[in-house]
Amino acid sequence: MRIGIFDSGLGGLVIARSIFKRLPRYDYIYLGDTKNLPYGQKSPGEIYRFTERAVDFLFKQNCQIIIIACNTSSAVALRKIQQGYLRRNYPARRVLGVVIPTLEVADDKHRRKKIGVIGTTATIKSHIYKKELVKIDRQAKIIELSTPQLVPLIEANSLQKAQKSLELYLKPLQKRV
Repeated sequence: MRIGIFDSGLGGLVIARSIFKRLPRYDYIYLGDTKNLPYGQKSPGEIYRFTERAVDFLFKQNCQIIIIACNTSSAVALRKIQQGYLRRNYPARRVLGVVIPTLEVADDKHRRKKIGVIGTTATIKSHIYKKELVKIDRQAKIIELSTPQLVPLIEANSLQKAQKSLELYLKPLQKRV
């Protein structure tokens, strides 16, 4: 079986490596849309169009399952892809995202009643983490913080600069968690 993994850039390679380790016997295709990144500052319509194109490309490469490793695409476009595009075009195939698995791990492993989420502007504006966490744990709370400066630093592999920006972003978040 062939599995497609999609991200708006290269950050999804971390997720891809984890999947490869756990499920080594499958054939994989990774698609990073570096031409259009960062997605986090784009409109929901643009994010959907870019995500739909990527999903369509991967299905045409005979992928049976696609994992959207992009937080922004998972937050903004996944549900519409699953409920519209997929049903019309590839009803026997599946598209999965990263939001629900992330919340399940955070809630299960940490048993915290407050969970801090950092993300792109579009991800945070979607409030997808709040919407989905209620389904898993009604008592837990999400504290969201938009971190638009991190994406370019991560994509440029400037991890030291990303570390400094992350520390600045996290100070006010840590006070609230």
